Amino acid sequence: MTSSAAPILITGAGQRVGLHCAQRLLEDGHRVIFSYRSERPGVQTLRDLGAIGLFADFSSEAGIVTFISQLKTHTDSLRAIIHNASEWLAETTDTDAAAFTRMFNVHMLAPYLINLHCADLLERSSPADIVHISDDVTRKGSSKHIGYCASKAGLDSLTLSFAARYAPGIKVNTIAPALLLFNANDDAAYRAKALAKSALGIEPGSEVIYQSLRYLLDNPYVTGTTLTVNGGRHIK
Repeated sequence: MTSSAAPILITGAGQRVGLHCAQRLLEDGHRVIFSYRSERPGVQTLRDLGAIGLFADFSSEAGIVTFISQLKTHTDSLRAIIHNASEWLAETTDTDAAAFTRMFNVHMLAPYLINLHCADLLERSSPADIVHISDDVTRKGSSKHIGYCASKAGLDSLTLSFAARYAPGIKVNTIAPALLLFNANDDAAYRAKALAKSALGIEPGSEVIYQSLRYLLDNPYVTGTTLTVNGGRHIK
């Protein structure tokens, strides 16, 4: 991966895919700053490896602005921003508006404001990248999870707009994964049904996202694009 003295910011790195990518970036010799919302074991793991962890509540504008201010006290440059923080909330009659607003803030408002207000940090690094972690579900929509899908689709749109705005100095791309990891409580029937949705039929794990991220960071000729990592769901 292209080396740089500037750190890489990755949001939502306390567990699962974000944690794995942060660890791999550290292994590759990058300085890492990460955000977290809850004190999970992975947060301390990253601290022990030398990463800087910053608490962030992206569910409100105030929380996002506070995070940006705090970030700028720790660094005056960034090699990349990886927007991994995500929220999934069920939509019920009593909570639909609040759930949509929260997911909009996490998936769209936070990347929007961070990209705008941290562009000066990226401009002090060459190369420089922004990577949005979206979701393959935006390709076809979701009748069951409308707010989640819509807000992730908005994130896809931000990729196009920021890629145009920040070229040629900052590349901006999306990674859109489908199923990566099962949860411990997912039963055998659910797992079989989920695996059958893709042509490759495997639970790939987090490393495929790190490989995708590394490709985008290393390639000097890719911007404004979505890298789909879905095991061939679109051809089933």
